[in-house]
Amino acid sequence: MTTQTTALVTGGNKGIGYETCRRLLGEGWQVWLGSRDEARGQAAVDALGAERLPGAVRLLSLDVTDDASVQTAAKTVDAEGGLDVLVNNAGIVGTTSPPDETSADDLLQVYGVNVVGPVRMIHAFLEILRRSTHPRIVNVSSGVGSFAWTSDPGRLESTLRGLAYPSAKAALNMLTAMYAKSLPGIQVNAVDPGYTSTDLNGRRGTQPVEVGAEPVVRAAMTGRDGPTGAFLGLDGFVPW
Repeated sequence: MTTQTTALVTGGNKGIGYETCRRLLGEGWQVWLGSRDEARGQAAVDALGAERLPGAVRLLSLDVTDDASVQTAAKTVDAEGGLDVLVNNAGIVGTTSPPDETSADDLLQVYGVNVVGPVRMIHAFLEILRRSTHPRIVNVSSGVGSFAWTSDPGRLESTLRGLAYPSAKAALNMLTAMYAKSLPGIQVNAVDPGYTSTDLNGRRGTQPVEVGAEPVVRAAMTGRDGPTGAFLGLDGFVPW
């Protein structure tokens, strides 16, 4: 295990994932940029390398919906020195149809990436993380997964009527809480980046990726006395 902190960011080739990689590299970390599309991932790695940030970035071809891909990725990371921080960022929106027009298959597609994907990643990388002196898991969630906010008419989140994405993020929040209780030696937190302008929402977000990545980076860099089993956002704790 190197003395330099090593992180893996899934879906790191664009959006909040890319900015998270950039920020962690700026802290001098070693970063594995996980990308399902190898060409796009390599382009992202090349762009980050061109910035000459103090950390080191490497491409990790990774599809969080594929067992073999995740297992291969875990073996690669383990062989190259291990892992301290896992950032489960990869996600999709899926259908935006109203609930009465949403099918079971629509949900399965979104859950496969946004819920089962993080479980697959944590399961594959858990023993590697346990060998770290300060292991952390960050699950990138959303405010639309908050029951409190989606029930508050004063919040933008309450105007959403979709079924797949909000329920998947609510499920990810519960996974976070359960992992945190079951893994006392690992800090496990969920993060709401806020309504960030990315390809995920057709660039309709109201804030740039530099802002959206802030709570993700903060959770990744949390100290040993920091929270675990929490839902965190730009302004502190987010209600479940």
